[in-house]
Amino acid sequence: MTDPDTSTANNKRVRLVTKTLTAAIKLWLRTQLDQISQMEIEIGASDRQLLAGNIPVVSILAKNAVYQGIHVTSVELTAKNIQINIGAILKGKSLRLLEIVPIVGELIVEEQDLNNSLSSELLSTALNDLLFKLLPEINENYQPTAWKKITIENQLLTLFAILPSEGKNTHLEIEAGLELINTQEIQLAPITIKRNQVIILENNSGYNIDLGADVALQEITLNSQQLLCSGRVNVNP
Repeated sequence: MTDPDTSTANNKRVRLVTKTLTAAIKLWLRTQLDQISQMEIEIGASDRQLLAGNIPVVSILAKNAVYQGIHVTSVELTAKNIQINIGAILKGKSLRLLEIVPIVGELIVEEQDLNNSLSSELLSTALNDLLFKLLPEINENYQPTAWKKITIENQLLTLFAILPSEGKNTHLEIEAGLELINTQEIQLAPITIKRNQVIILENNSGYNIDLGADVALQEITLNSQQLLCSGRVNVNP
């Protein structure tokens, strides 16, 4: 027969571990993000698993998150088979992953959040790399591109930019569809580029972007004024 006092003590310990662990996960997530307005976390683990630092599943819902200047409207994630340094956490130290964690989920980026992300170095660098691939002469003849606006309409992304040059600025407009080729590769196609309202490039074969081995997308879609993306990403320790 279980001693009631022992059972109560164990329950209190587990509640303390759960509370401490939830706080540690939230703190760790916040250290990865520049900003977040709302976050909900649900931990799925037995008492024994928690005390061993083994978490079979964690569900996360976040809204209005910013990562390295990239604005995300909402994201729902599920992480499985998480191994963490539970002993150190209970001593007040930071959470640390002990193994790679696969995370599956869905994120939504509204058009306004895409525009808010244009000032980020991460996105502007990616856009500049794309532009220089499509129009190599741009890299030689113009100063850094000023990305001004992104619109999502009729299943197309349209990017507006200004190319500073001597005497007169050049207005650039890039229109492209977006398609998932395989789990690790997306394609921009067809692509149309206008310079001062005059078409200078039409590319139906498109441009492929490799997302890397840690990513496995299931869907990427342009809806009315929003980008929807679902799949898996590996978070490394």
